[in-house]
Amino acid sequence: MKTDVEELGPTRVKLTIEVPFDELKPSLDKAYREVGRQVRVPGFRPGKVPPRIIDQRIGRAPVLEQAVNDALPGLYSKALEEGDVLALGQPEVEITKLDDGKELEFTAEVDVRPKFEIPELEGMAVTVDKAEVSPDDVEEYIAGLRERFASLKGVDRPAQSGDFVSIDLAATVDGEQVEDAQASGLSYEIGSGQLLDGLDEALEGMTAGDSKSFTAELPGGAHSGEQADVTVTVHSVKVKDLPALDDEFAQAASEFDTLGELRAGTRSQLQEVRKLQQVGQARERALDALLERIDIPLPDKIVEAEIEHRTNNMIEQLQRMGSSLDDYLQSIGQSQTDFDADRQREARLGLKTTFVLDQLALQEDLGVEADEMSAYITDRARRMGVDPDRLAKQLADSGQLGQVASEVLRGKSMDIIAQRAKVTDEAGNVVDMQPPAAEDGADGEPDDDATGSDDDS
Repeated sequence: MKTDVEELGPTRVKLTIEVPFDELKPSLDKAYREVGRQVRVPGFRPGKVPPRIIDQRIGRAPVLEQAVNDALPGLYSKALEEGDVLALGQPEVEITKLDDGKELEFTAEVDVRPKFEIPELEGMAVTVDKAEVSPDDVEEYIAGLRERFASLKGVDRPAQSGDFVSIDLAATVDGEQVEDAQASGLSYEIGSGQLLDGLDEALEGMTAGDSKSFTAELPGGAHSGEQADVTVTVHSVKVKDLPALDDEFAQAASEFDTLGELRAGTRSQLQEVRKLQQVGQARERALDALLERIDIPLPDKIVEAEIEHRTNNMIEQLQRMGSSLDDYLQSIGQSQTDFDADRQREARLGLKTTFVLDQLALQEDLGVEADEMSAYITDRARRMGVDPDRLAKQLADSGQLGQVASEVLRGKSMDIIAQRAKVTDEAGNVVDMQPPAAEDGADGEPDDDATGSDDDS
């Protein structure tokens, strides 16, 4: 087989493949067997009809066509390998010559990965946020912890903003009760603005047993957007009772025995979280810095396919939520034109990022080990809240393990970019790009039972 590769542009090639007829023999034999099973010829059992009889009865052309169609995928794959072509998407194939018994020739036009060089990574300047933890940060977290351990205590006074009330709500439109706008024994925080416009103002100054009416626009249901007469009845008024900030609270809210140990442990855990966030930020910003230094031509058809894929995914998500793209655009005040422009920018950036990370993985001769695949799937399962073994089986059954391997490789490429860059924080301090060992709860905020130094802060 002979393959010639012609560059039609920076991201598209035309392959001309010449195939000696002998290479079609396996497919031709297969085609005769399949046709032989379908035809009925007196004196021959199904599947045992000789090729010459098939040629006489139905002709050789249909058999030859079936053989060529069977052989093309394998011949095309072999041509890509021989021509060292990294194809994207489906090819446009044309049979240009079929000389029975002598030669098959066909062409295949296909988009390809753009050719480019990765610039020098060493010393690429990247600046990230500082990872310092201040005493105020520690106190802010402990204040949130107190909120979670707070209880509600009844008070005998008019309600005010920040109080919690138990209420009944009843709404009518044109004197008719709205069935889906009734509530009984509802707990509500005054000032949260989470229910009806005007409710917070109506509740302030009310005491247990009081009722009051006001007018509000219904946010949902059969009468969504209509003005309704709403009556609110207050059953109780309560305030949040925060636990005392002492050793007893530390013991109840964590594994620590003293408030000083809780503060020290919180500081240590916050510091670890900030460092993890700093490393993640460095990876993202190092990648952004590298992308700005590289200009890559992108295949138009692949960009269009990516835009369509992203848009369809969003539409499906909105449909699962009972909404539509038009409703979504209206809710965010965006036009269809601006939405389309955003999808195109995202698609082009996504493809460019993929090409750069894949090229770096090739240059660095990166590979994927079984334990790396397992760790990736386990982490993904944890985030999805599913069993890792079950997810691994689903990925294998759906043929997505190759995609997982690609994601692992791209992650390793991002690590290389960040590790070779010169990463400093806003104060000019060099950032250690080796992330601390992550523990449960260290992906955004400390655990309630954080561990740390026994020193008082």
